[in-house]
Amino acid sequence: MDAQDLHVSVDYVGTSGIIFSPEQKACLQTSLCILQNNYKFDRVYFWGKILGIKDDYFIAQGVEKDEFELKKTLYSKDCVHWGLLPPATPERRENAKLAKGRFTGDPSFEFEHTEKKDENAEEEMITIKEENRLAAVIAEIDNDARIVPRAAFIKTPTGDVFVNRSFQGLSVAESAKLCNYFHFREPEKLQEKSLLQRANLDKAIDFMDSINEDIPKGAWSLQMERGSGLVTLRSLSWIGYVFYHVPGTRKFGSVYVGTGERNIDLPFML
Repeated sequence: MDAQDLHVSVDYVGTSGIIFSPEQKACLQTSLCILQNNYKFDRVYFWGKILGIKDDYFIAQGVEKDEFELKKTLYSKDCVHWGLLPPATPERRENAKLAKGRFTGDPSFEFEHTEKKDENAEEEMITIKEENRLAAVIAEIDNDARIVPRAAFIKTPTGDVFVNRSFQGLSVAESAKLCNYFHFREPEKLQEKSLLQRANLDKAIDFMDSINEDIPKGAWSLQMERGSGLVTLRSLSWIGYVFYHVPGTRKFGSVYVGTGERNIDLPFML
């Protein structure tokens, strides 16, 4: 969710059990403004909180003009001081999957994993630093769960992605359909569509994958609240991720508050 409206936006996800104290809201509102100024970001988003055994990680992301490119992720344990996380490279994302259990809350903690490449080889020890695992898990959640309403962003002929200034929100009827919410990342399934299907798409706004194509079906839970005045979508793959949108307005956002563990039991829940 946009850091500028954090004190108001947090209330939209309160019904999902996501609540911050007045002190935390005040600290975040101030420190994120300072963060934006120090790093010269165009926009700063409060991403959420990953719960650790000893301490929790508050997460923020800063972007420049192109919302897809040059995104930086930062973490804090006191809502005041922020540290830059390393990039979530493919190697780090693969190694992070080897670390099991909860985050400890110590960025320097090292998870240890032993494996054998074959029966005759000696055991090999792999260490995964918690800071790298944190960056990898955030990237995984963003890839699987971060969503936006259709037409909230536009793609220019040069390939840059910007906020759509003419977006006035989805209607109540449109907001109740999963096909009007897109994964905020480079498309993975768009090229699989037929030429006829792609010909009917608006290339400026239909450049991302719709969540109604997600597998397994039923991975998203949609609720209409406040007499259709608020729409919330909860991910069942990443328990704790909540998206909200106020129909007929430009207000939308998302936040994640959880342990950073994927719900591997989802196929048995549906």
